[in-house]
Amino acid sequence: MFKAQGYAAHDKHSHLVPFSFERRAPGVNDVVVEILYSGVCHSDLHQARDDWGGSIYPMVPGHEVIGRVTQVGSGVHKFKVGDLAGIGCLVDSCRHCSACAEDLEQYCEGGMTVTYNGRERESGAPTYGGYSDIIVVDEHFVVKVSDQLDLKAVAPLLCAGITTYSPLRHWKVGPGQKVGVIGLGGLGHMGVKFAKAMGATVVMITTSPDKGKDAQRLGADEVLLSTDPDAMKAHANSFDFLLNTIPVPHDINPYLALLRRDRTMAMVGVLTELDPPPAGVNLILGRKSVAGSAIGGLKETQEMMDFCAEHNIVSDVEMIAIQDINQAYERLVKNDVKYRFVIDMATLKAAP
Repeated sequence: MFKAQGYAAHDKHSHLVPFSFERRAPGVNDVVVEILYSGVCHSDLHQARDDWGGSIYPMVPGHEVIGRVTQVGSGVHKFKVGDLAGIGCLVDSCRHCSACAEDLEQYCEGGMTVTYNGRERESGAPTYGGYSDIIVVDEHFVVKVSDQLDLKAVAPLLCAGITTYSPLRHWKVGPGQKVGVIGLGGLGHMGVKFAKAMGATVVMITTSPDKGKDAQRLGADEVLLSTDPDAMKAHANSFDFLLNTIPVPHDINPYLALLRRDRTMAMVGVLTELDPPPAGVNLILGRKSVAGSAIGGLKETQEMMDFCAEHNIVSDVEMIAIQDINQAYERLVKNDVKYRFVIDMATLKAAP
C-alpha cells in the first residue's frame, strides 16, 4: 500500500481538512502518478456537500489531475517513469460492454468507476481523487500530456475540456457552421475555444452584457444577449448547433427557436429537471432535438489533449494553495472565478 496525503471532507457540513490515507499497491497495469496540479470542478463542491445525495465520506475530491509518472507496472506499455500524465473523471469501467467496446467508457453499462466518491470495482474500497499527493491508476485510464502546454492550465481539460469537446466532435462541428455556446463559465469558455479552433463561427449567448468582451477575447465572433428579444428574433432559425452549459434549471424554449431545422442543442450543464420543460411545439416544428452529453471516453480524451497541444488550447485558470480550498468553494458558490481554480499540489507540503 502507498501512504498518501490529501484534503478531505468528512461530512456534508464540514470544511475540507488534511487527511492521511492509503492508496492500493500498484498492479502490473498500473501507473503511479505524483500529482502536480488538481483542477477544482463545481461538481467537487456539490459532492462534498452531498447536494446530489449518496456521497461517501471521508471524501478526497478532484478529477482534473496532472502529474508525473513515478512508477509503472510490468505490463505498462504506454508510460515510463518521468512522463507527464493526466487523469480525468473515471478510473475504471467493465471493459466488455458495448459502450466500452466502442471506446465510450463514460457510458459503461455496468457503470464507470469515478475518480472519487466511488468504489473500486474489485475491492469495493472508496476511490479518492486528486486533492492529494499521489494516485494509482490503470494505464488505460490515463492520458499522455504534452510538455509544450502550460501544465497548470491543462488540468481542467480533464473535465471542463472533454465535457465540451465531446459533444462538439460528436455533432461534427466544423467550418461553415454557426455554433452558439450558451453560458460563459468554466464549461462555456472551453466551448468557445474549441468551437473556434474547429473552424466554426462562434456566437456567445449570455444574459450578461459584461461578459461580451471576455467572450470575444476567448474567440467568440459575436455575442448574443438572450435577454434582448429583438436580437434573439434576428438570430432565429440560424444556428447549426447549440452547446448549453448552464448548470441550473432554466427555460430552454427561447434557445430552441434559434436552431435551424433538424439541428440539435446539447445539454452538458444541468443535471436536474428543466424548469419549465421544453414545449413539444418547439421540437416538432423544425424537427429539432435536445440531447445530453457527458465526458468523453479515453480515446476521445487523448484526442482532445492532442488537439489542445496542436492548437495551444488550455483553460483560463486562477491558482490556489490547497489550504485555500474552502475559500475557493465559497467563491464557487458566488461564481467568483474566471474560469477555473487549480490547486498547486506542491502547497500540500506546506503547513496548514
